[in-house]
Parts: sequence; C-alpha cells; structure tokens
Amino acid sequence: MSLQPIIEQLHTELGASRVTLRQHDPDATGDGVFPVTHEVLADGVESLIGVKAPNMPGQPVVLKILEGEQVVQHACQEDFIGDEPFHSMLELYGGMRAQIVTPVRIDGATVAVISVHQLGKTRDWSKAEIECCQAAATQVRAELELESTGG
Repeated sequence: MSLQPIIEQLHTELGASRVTLRQHDPDATGDGVFPVTHEVLADGVESLIGVKAPNMPGQPVVLKILEGEQVVQHACQEDFIGDEPFHSMLELYGGMRAQIVTPVRIDGATVAVISVHQLGKTRDWSKAEIECCQAAATQVRAELELESTGG
C-alpha cells in the first residue's frame, strides 16, 4: 500500500476538513519543518502544500510531536494562549479550530506526522477517532519501513 490511500482512508473515516502527511526531508534547509507530502481536502479547503507557518520549529505542537506525543485539540484557539505564531498559524491554515496530530516514529525518531484538521468549528474528537489516527500512523510507519528496505 502506498501512503496516499492511508491518508484518504483516514479522511473518509473521520470526515475532517483536511488530512495531511508531513515527512522528514533530510535535504530540507534545516528549519525543522516536515513538508506536507500528501493531503486530502474537503470541498473548498485550501492545500497546505508549500505553505510556511510562522516559527514552525518553535510551534508548541511541533515540539510535542518531536518528543513522540500525540496532540489532540478539541478547541485549538483555547490552547497556547499568548503564543502569537501558533494562533497566526490557525488562521493561515484556513481557520483551523480542532486537530489531531500524530507522530510516526521509527527507532525513537519522529519521521513523519499525520494531521487531521477541522476548520471553522471546534470538534470533540472521540476515542475511536483518536485511535484511527494512531492506526494510520502505524500503517504509515510500516510503509516507510518497507520502502527503506527496498520492499
């Protein structure tokens, strides 16, 4: 299975506004940002491919993800009060109001990130939805490990 069907299935299961997969790029400029390599969008939602968020390496969610922590936000605008780059990013990303961000880790390092975004309104993510994101991360990890072995 390639990576795109995993992201598409997650989008279908959760009915979110946007689902993205960001992957570590060893040839990137070194700013610590994983570029969006795959995404699925609901009608009318803009792509994040190539969009640069303010202070991405210092974003509080990014810092948690790099440590291997899944971040679930039911109401993003209520979190990280006073972190202006974070709140600017919410608007830059189309009025993002809720998200689940799940790291994909191999050998203790975050190598990819799956993000599920809800735009325009908050959302109470269920335990099942959170587990769907974790299962997708497991599938992505398996696919990346298979690719790295030439399989």
